[in-house]
Amino acid sequence: MNKIYYFLLLALASFSLSAQSIDKIEAVIGNEIILTSEIESQYLQYLSQGNIKSNKIRCQIVEDLLFQKLLINQAKLDSLVVSDEEVETEVSKRISYFESQLGSIQKVEGYFGKLKANIMIELSKVIRDQFIAQKMQTKLTSLLKVTPAEVQESYALLADVEIPTMPTQVEVAQIVIKPEITDGQKDKIREKLNNFRDRVYKGEDFKMLATLYSDDPGSAVKGGELGFVNRGDLVPEFERAAFRLKEGEISNVVQSQFGYHIVQLIERRGEQINVRHILIKTKVTATALHAAKLKIDSIAKEIKEKIITFDQAVSNYSDDENMTNGGLLLNPNTMSISHTLEDMAPALRLLVEELKENEVSSPAVIQMQDENKAYRILRLNKRTEQHKANLVDDFEKIKEYSINAKKQVTLEKWTNKTIARTYIKLSDDLTTCELAKKWSK
Repeated sequence: MNKIYYFLLLALASFSLSAQSIDKIEAVIGNEIILTSEIESQYLQYLSQGNIKSNKIRCQIVEDLLFQKLLINQAKLDSLVVSDEEVETEVSKRISYFESQLGSIQKVEGYFGKLKANIMIELSKVIRDQFIAQKMQTKLTSLLKVTPAEVQESYALLADVEIPTMPTQVEVAQIVIKPEITDGQKDKIREKLNNFRDRVYKGEDFKMLATLYSDDPGSAVKGGELGFVNRGDLVPEFERAAFRLKEGEISNVVQSQFGYHIVQLIERRGEQINVRHILIKTKVTATALHAAKLKIDSIAKEIKEKIITFDQAVSNYSDDENMTNGGLLLNPNTMSISHTLEDMAPALRLLVEELKENEVSSPAVIQMQDENKAYRILRLNKRTEQHKANLVDDFEKIKEYSINAKKQVTLEKWTNKTIARTYIKLSDDLTTCELAKKWSK
């Protein structure tokens, strides 16, 4: 199934009574209930992935729902709350995602067979329950830690088949040479954005200008609007400017890795903001790109002839933002310096796979985040081949496994203890599941 539509089905499957003409209560857990439709929608999701019918899976779905409802019931007893702002922000994000994938809100409504307002109401209930359950689970496990001795003990108790296989991992450094953007080009962009800013203050519509002129296609179709975001969701320069604004105010020109922006604050809700912006990207000329190629070819020649070391070249010439860190390439998924080959972009992986440790690549063209081209040279600092996890090379991974195992034990103990003091009633249909022995009293 198409991944996009599977994601949408996942959301639809979470909705409670939306597609049910007849519904009944299958379980009561304290003040919470599980409806037939909740079980059936998740079971249909399972079948939609091409799986065969399985009563065991249906029972597992029920147990997962019982655990979630137990967490929610206890969270409410402990007065844990999720703010309306948190829920509304997540609902907006999901609606925006659906809209971006299907093309319009009308198509989203058509897909789900209901109006946007009704979709948002149903999503709000699902998301609030998810967030409350997560908050309760975090309360129970967030302070858990493991000592080095416990990590060693956990590893020693693993059977050979349980020891995870670690994929091939590499550590890579790079020298990046970007084509020069002249001061004249930058001044023209700033002048253009300042002109837009003045036009808005004189009465023109920011949304219309963003739609016509912004180089950010994702937000331009929405009048430049990004939707509600939290601190940390935006690039630093953009975020600093945005959070300083008053509602309706427009920032001065802001430079980021994507280009140049002006930002208008639409609304603030505590530490969340909704903004719109106009982005103008810098455009690299063919002459500047050729000059960058000549420069990196010269650097590569000096490294090859040992006139300069790779590390010296990083320090002296690289335009990479990590040049002060030896040019180490960060993994965008983990923000660590360790990369698995499988997770690398195809072009990068192709280059890295051909290198031996400490070997330096030939210059290669890359596309930057602002969509301009640049050149880089890579050095493979370290390569760790696929292997069974061990305490020397993979201590942090085994530590993570140990903490997760400790969390599972803690949650299991809490579940058994909480079941004993919570009113729980299962329908006759659920008593055929093995779980009935644990959850029935």
